[in-house]
Amino acid sequence: MRAARIQRARTCDDAKRGVVVGSPCISSSGSRTTVKVLITGGAGYIGSTVASACADAGIAPVVLDNLASGDLQFVRHRRFYRGDIADRALLDKIFRDHPDIFAVVHCAALVVVAESYADPLAYYRENVLKSAALVEGVLRNGCRRLIFSSSAAIYGGATRGEIDEAGPIAPCSPYARTKAMVEDVLRDMCAVTGMRAMSLRYFNPIGADPRLRSGPCATRPSHALGRLIRSDTSGEPFVITGVDYPTRDGTGLRDYVHVWDLARGHVAALRRFDRVLPRGFEAINLGTGAGVTVREIITAYEAEVGRRVPVVEAPRRPGDVAGAYASIAKAGHFLNWRPSMTLTDGIRSAIRWSRRPARRLPERIKPIAVKSGDQRPLCRAPELI
Repeated sequence: MRAARIQRARTCDDAKRGVVVGSPCISSSGSRTTVKVLITGGAGYIGSTVASACADAGIAPVVLDNLASGDLQFVRHRRFYRGDIADRALLDKIFRDHPDIFAVVHCAALVVVAESYADPLAYYRENVLKSAALVEGVLRNGCRRLIFSSSAAIYGGATRGEIDEAGPIAPCSPYARTKAMVEDVLRDMCAVTGMRAMSLRYFNPIGADPRLRSGPCATRPSHALGRLIRSDTSGEPFVITGVDYPTRDGTGLRDYVHVWDLARGHVAALRRFDRVLPRGFEAINLGTGAGVTVREIITAYEAEVGRRVPVVEAPRRPGDVAGAYASIAKAGHFLNWRPSMTLTDGIRSAIRWSRRPARRLPERIKPIAVKSGDQRPLCRAPELI
């Protein structure tokens, strides 16, 4: 009975199957409600950008993040719960506080490929076991819609051209294997429950929120553009890891997609969820449909800043692959989505983000954490001064 009541509230009258997510719904009493979405990992680079895009589109984000790698500044002004995605009591509290949550966007994960080789058990625990606990909690609370932040890394390194969603799943690193495993969990759960899940397979996110509300937050970035900016500002040489790939210039090929386009893809998925996914599981690539080599992104960066960046060559890192670029036909068909921002847009916004004035939360204000069993209302990050 409780789950049924929650589900009726969450869908704002499921009989109206044509309702557009993000538009105000009119309840039987005539009151207006706003659609809400729970975003796990919503204080991280991608999750926070998705939260901003949702808010801009009239979808109210509720954020759950343990701040292990997220930034408290990214959740200022948000409905924010600090805690673990596998915390049963905390998940139940979030759904009690927000019975009108329409869907869950699951962005929380450990994401550094090299680190996953050094500590694979942590990756299987955090990314797979805790995702399974999250799915259990979401289902327990009557929510049946989930969007998963997956990765093109699950395709492995067998191809260096265009790859579509039917491409072979051949993950080459523990990190990539965790993403493939969670997709399997979701696919199996959709087959035996009323859950529907959409897996958005990201290619290579770059850039920052165009309004600079959030951006890359890694202190030692592992991806090419972040390392380029770090090398340019520090004077240290940029290291090209691998120059013997079967690509046009010997360096790795990547599909660099602007993080704001990724965020727009999530909004499109939420808006069209019921229309395109009446049942089961679906995987959709989010990329640009064009490949760029490491040497080419160096050239594009140098053109933007107007100077050369010192470069040295080194062997491949564990888990590095030749790379591929996305076929985005399915995203266009299912989500009516195409990328709108260029490689230069991504480089330019990342540079602007790196040059922004540093802002810190005042030390005298402590972030509020909602603990298991805590009966206080939702926690908000303190205002910046």
